[in-house]
Amino acid sequence: MDADAGDDGDTKMPTELLTKYGCGPVRFTGHHDALYERHLMFDFATDPAAVGARERYEAVARSVRDVLSQRWIRTEQIYTRENAKRVYYLSMEFLIGRSLANSLMNMLLDPLASRLAAEKGLEWIALLEEEADAGLGNGGLGRLAACFLDSMATMQLPAMGYGLRYEYGIFRQSIQNGWQQEHPDNWLRRPDPWEVAKPLEQVEIRLGCSFEVRGGTLGVRSGEPSTLLGIPYDRPVVGYGGNTINTLRLWAAAAPDVFDFQAFSAGEFVSALAERLSAESLTRVLYPDDSTSLGQGLRFVQEYFLVACSLADLVRRFRKSNADWNTLPDKVAIQLNDTHPSLAVPELMRVLLDEAGLGWEQAWDLTRRTLAYTNHTLLPEALEKWPVAWFRVMLPRHLEIIYEINRRLLADVRSQFPNDEGRIGRTSLVEEGAVPKIRMANLAIVGSHSTNGVAAIHSSLLRTQTVKDLAEIFPNRFNNKTNGVTPRRWLKLANPNLARVVTDAIGDSWITDLAELERLRPLADDAAFRGAIRRAKHEAKSAFSDWLRATSGIVVDPAAIFDSQVKRIHEYKRQTLNGLRVAALYNRLKEDPGLDIAPRVFFFAGKAAPAYHLAKVIIKFLNVLAVTIDEDPRVGGRIKVVFLPEYNVSLAERLIPASDVSNQISTAGYEASGTSNMKFMMNGALTIGTRDGATIEMAEAAGKDNFFLFGLTAEQVAESRGWYNPYWHYDHEPETRAALDLILSDHFGHHEPGALRPLSDSLLRDGDHYMHLADFASYLDADRKLLELYAEPEAWSRKVIANVASSGWFSSDRSIAEYAHDIWDLKPCAIP
Repeated sequence: MDADAGDDGDTKMPTELLTKYGCGPVRFTGHHDALYERHLMFDFATDPAAVGARERYEAVARSVRDVLSQRWIRTEQIYTRENAKRVYYLSMEFLIGRSLANSLMNMLLDPLASRLAAEKGLEWIALLEEEADAGLGNGGLGRLAACFLDSMATMQLPAMGYGLRYEYGIFRQSIQNGWQQEHPDNWLRRPDPWEVAKPLEQVEIRLGCSFEVRGGTLGVRSGEPSTLLGIPYDRPVVGYGGNTINTLRLWAAAAPDVFDFQAFSAGEFVSALAERLSAESLTRVLYPDDSTSLGQGLRFVQEYFLVACSLADLVRRFRKSNADWNTLPDKVAIQLNDTHPSLAVPELMRVLLDEAGLGWEQAWDLTRRTLAYTNHTLLPEALEKWPVAWFRVMLPRHLEIIYEINRRLLADVRSQFPNDEGRIGRTSLVEEGAVPKIRMANLAIVGSHSTNGVAAIHSSLLRTQTVKDLAEIFPNRFNNKTNGVTPRRWLKLANPNLARVVTDAIGDSWITDLAELERLRPLADDAAFRGAIRRAKHEAKSAFSDWLRATSGIVVDPAAIFDSQVKRIHEYKRQTLNGLRVAALYNRLKEDPGLDIAPRVFFFAGKAAPAYHLAKVIIKFLNVLAVTIDEDPRVGGRIKVVFLPEYNVSLAERLIPASDVSNQISTAGYEASGTSNMKFMMNGALTIGTRDGATIEMAEAAGKDNFFLFGLTAEQVAESRGWYNPYWHYDHEPETRAALDLILSDHFGHHEPGALRPLSDSLLRDGDHYMHLADFASYLDADRKLLELYAEPEAWSRKVIANVASSGWFSSDRSIAEYAHDIWDLKPCAIP
């Protein structure tokens, strides 16, 4: 679509887009009254010729928001007029990345942006770099939520996301002497042009305690109730084509009375601001340090604040159009994204019991029919449990409701399974012990009508192992909804060269129907198409190499194999296993410098939780491995390791399209689904991986001969748990022993002896819980097969095409269609 140009060279929108966005005869730029020019001058009160790149970015972004605003308002008006059923998606994370380029693409305004850049002499890529990645999430959970919002808007589903407006992201990562360093991620340091504050729609939240300053820290005052204000900040979520513009509403905390004048006048300056400081601290940072009780308590209050604000808001919206509470499940679906929003169960019950005045049976029926829960983990430590004492102090009414839910639950369990006290203990919402705790996953399952896992194996293990007793009590509530990713951001926007090749071959309907990619499968036999696929990959690798050299000084050869593992640093994700593979290859090259091996760059990226010391040691290992290889002339240029700090959405958008190989190597049975695996597949990387998470389904879709699978299955991991001995592999597998000896001897990191000792101890002395050594030989064998295939470009390209063609099932559009049909009973609502 081309933008029309006026006689004076101004940039106008095409007629059909003018009609859609209701802009009238408004120019985007090219005239003193155009949107861009007005923002550039009046927002900054500065001579436009003197402003910098940041100001120009903000002017462009605000101009784009101006264009979409009427459509955004119209979307909400139609939902209200039609009294459409809506889904409200509650998530502690929304890893949305940057908004400008994505919004322009979905609004079909890319040509307009290109013309603006040309006419104004803007460095467009540099301008886009002025936008910070929103610090609203950390990993796959938040990125999935962002993909789901994109799909809901594209599919014209009445939906709203609810989250928290964190002032600081988890942290900004740098690497110093191989160690991770954490710095504040003040992503809101500059004004964010995408958010709109709605103070007139604030809500009040009551807590059973208040706060005071004690010795420079905030303390709790029991028995003194207090009130917090939730201030909403709205962000537009533009569906592809610009037809529907939904809303992501983020809550910021504030105090009703922000200033104690008497205390201030008496010289108690900090105390005078204590209430304000405590309130604002609530949404200050994503994921406070949960290694301390104070950090855990802040997380607990954050979760309640999200739930209470969101339910107050959606109930207010529901009551504007509906007088009968019995219609709540017909008009409202609430999806809990993991256990974090599980307090929605007692909070909705509190609203229905105490504010609506309903009886218990009616309130419980409405609550269960309205709420649905997505579980994202099988790790016990991630299934949250909060101390009963915290409920007693902060949320006493909610504790009463939870106890009553539990009393009724256990009565039903005793009736259904008499004389089974073990089951009673496992299903109870209360975990007894020295510190009694509320089991939040159990609460979410009992208080909702649907519990879904996010990959077939995950859902199966959830039912048969993690919450087996509850699944036997409520068998019809459990289902699977395999994750997906949006092809708009992760293919069309992130990989324009490959997107162009695909569109030239089959048209552009794949953008909103990714199943169309299946039509590429026969083209694996077309030599011209295989060549086009290889050229697109080379262009992506060259672009990434240029960016890496310009931003870090690191030089990599785009002709080398780009072999990537990018994800949160955790033992079960096994970045250590990948590092051991590199160490084995390093040993081979040392022993045989003439070894014929394709040049290869191993990319790692990901953050370690600040209190997770072993994860930080893994990062240290990968960085000293990189330094050792770079300094060894026997292997220099043959293999290279690069750890990319500060992994985020924008970095992923650059690296994933450039990657040849995707490592998905978690211990089988531990990864719920994964979504980076899907992004790599969609962008033409081949997967070397274990039979875990959604990788199993991806291999089934593409054909297992198009994947490099290795290692133990989840069943084999479980069966060998009692007798597994990592020393057996160390004693009987020469390459395993040689790789580990490099760590044990401080060959890597000899400048800091003993730094890697916790890592070697975890692999040997401490029993290798995640079974790295059990899978190591199999990993090396799969790697050998991968290298053999890469030596045959035509055969490699055939498998690349098979993977891209099979990625259609892993679109978030398919996932959301299943949620809407199976769980939410939600229909599209077209915006005329």
